[in-house]
Amino acid sequence: MNRAIQVLNGPNLNRLGQREPEIYGHATLADVEAMCREAAGPHPLVFRQTNWEGQLVEWIHEATDAEALGLVINPAGLTFTSIPVLDALKMFGRPVIELHITNIHRREAIYHRSLVSTVATAVIAGLGARGYATAVQALREMAAP
Repeated sequence: MNRAIQVLNGPNLNRLGQREPEIYGHATLADVEAMCREAAGPHPLVFRQTNWEGQLVEWIHEATDAEALGLVINPAGLTFTSIPVLDALKMFGRPVIELHITNIHRREAIYHRSLVSTVATAVIAGLGARGYATAVQALREMAAP
């Protein structure tokens, strides 16, 4: 996993394609993973999803220790509530792209203040599932010599 691009997904993203498709679309998490693997090209890719805050923190620690090339993270609901995820990301030290399938700024007010944005290198929101491939490609470009 050394120097891999890591794509980390938070709670409920395992329900993509089933959960509110009028908001999140019909792509499944498996579809998203396939898009990310294609976009990663020659770079190894680690793709994970969890419904548990502590597991997400552990994976950020692992990415830090493995000197991952960069992180694409969709912390889902933890974006707005998780100090532990924020603190773990502060330790990462390489590019972090925060990703949201929807435009969080067009949604209810509770979704407007991202803790993760305060440490993210970039934010992609509102491109739907294809935003993941855009984020992976951006990480590749950031890492290019």
